[in-house]
Amino acid sequence: MKIKDLPEQNRPRERFLKHGPEALSDSELFAIILRTGSPSENVIDMSNRLIKEYGLKNLFDCSLTELQKIKGIGPSKAMQLLAMAELGKRYSQSKNPIKKISHSKDVFDLFHDRLKDKKQEEFYVLMLNSKNNVIKEQFIYKGTLDAAIIEPREIFKEALKNSAAKIILIHNHPSGDPKPSDEDVEVTRKINTIGKDLNINLLDHIIIGNGNYFSLKERLPEFH
Repeated sequence: MKIKDLPEQNRPRERFLKHGPEALSDSELFAIILRTGSPSENVIDMSNRLIKEYGLKNLFDCSLTELQKIKGIGPSKAMQLLAMAELGKRYSQSKNPIKKISHSKDVFDLFHDRLKDKKQEEFYVLMLNSKNNVIKEQFIYKGTLDAAIIEPREIFKEALKNSAAKIILIHNHPSGDPKPSDEDVEVTRKINTIGKDLNINLLDHIIIGNGNYFSLKERLPEFH
C-alpha cells in the first residue's frame, strides 16, 4: 500500500504535524527521514523492516558501502542515514562541550562516543593554545595507522594555521583494545620529533578502545 492510500491519521508526516515528533515510533521517524520507499515497499514498511532486521545502532554504525548492500538502500538513502547519525553525535557533543584539556580522560570523553564502534581506525588531531584550551580538531586519516602513510605536513600545517601551541593525537582501535602497536609508537615518535623542531608540543597520543583508552604520554617513559 502506498503512503497516499493510508488514512491521513496514519501517515507519519500528518501525525508529526498534529502530535509532534515525540508521538511517533522509531520507524515513523525513520520514514520521515527516508521520505520514499521502493517500488515493492512503501517507506513505512521499509523503515519497519530495517529497524527490525538491523536496529538503529547497527544501521548508524555501517559505512556508506555497507548500507548500499542492504535491500532498498541506495546512495541517497545511505547518505541520509549517515548524515542523521552524524548530526546525532554532534548534538550530543555540543551539549557537553570540552573547552579545556586538563587530563587524558578529557580527550577520552570527547572522542569515545564517536569512535568506540568504528570499524576502521580514524586519526584526529586536537589543537590547543598555551593554556590547553581547545582551538580546533581536525580529521586527518581513516585506515590502519602507519608512519609511512601519516603525513606530518598535514598535521602541522593546520596547527600552524591555527596558531596552536600544543597538539594531541587521537585514534581508535576497532578491536576495542587500546594497547599501542609498534606503528602507533613510531607515528608518535615521528610527530613528537617534528613538533619539537617547530616549537609545537605534542601533549599526548590517546588511543580509544571500547570503554577504555591508552595515553602514550602517561604510560610510555620515552614520551614523558
